[in-house]
Amino acid sequence: MALLRIGSREFSPALIVFDKDGTLIDFNFMWASWVVELAQRLERAADVSLARELYEAMGYDAARHNVIAGSPLAAHSMANLFTLTARVIHKVGLSPDAALRATNDAWFAPNPVTMARPLADLPKLFSQLRARAILIGVATSDDRASTLETLRALGISEMVNALVSADDGLPNKPAPDMLLRVCEELNVAPASALMVGDSVADMQSARAAGIGFRVGVLSGVSSEPDLQKDADTIVASVAALMTN
Repeated sequence: MALLRIGSREFSPALIVFDKDGTLIDFNFMWASWVVELAQRLERAADVSLARELYEAMGYDAARHNVIAGSPLAAHSMANLFTLTARVIHKVGLSPDAALRATNDAWFAPNPVTMARPLADLPKLFSQLRARAILIGVATSDDRASTLETLRALGISEMVNALVSADDGLPNKPAPDMLLRVCEELNVAPASALMVGDSVADMQSARAAGIGFRVGVLSGVSSEPDLQKDADTIVASVAALMTN
């Protein structure tokens, strides 16, 4: 197996599993913009002011235009965010049925082509890893269809050996199930795999799965102190995995 130097540490992975949002693509560029537009659509659909309540429930800091680490917006699936949104509308005064109708009318997914801003030269990075016989997996809290569209738009879909997403019927991170599924599909022992993610949930998931090496990146929602407990090393971005 190829030896990778990441920050001040070294590891020889047979497989690298990447989180998507905040790790491969700019989290705030996509999701902060999305929740602001969602609030505007909801206010039109429900004819009530609710942006403040939605931001608080989702975990969005409007003053700083960023997503709060560990918040539902940072870690939950689209299905869970939909349910949370309908609950917010109900709390501001609509009946449960009216809240559900307003949520359905306003709901949309972020455009994975226009809103997916890569955090490194991903085709180059993935090509380098594949050239060194390292398998590549993606484990994301986003849904499969939008993730596949994003990977295609980024020019890396053909280099991903396995994908596990939030609507695949597995418990979401920080449970270990997503990472264990990737390892199982590719016949790689978790101890021979490396996980790269921007959230505490990514690192906790990797620890619970017995992943051999955990890399936290500071390009997403979490700070270095957030990641220190569960990461083996912390780097600025996935660009640190490139050989040149």
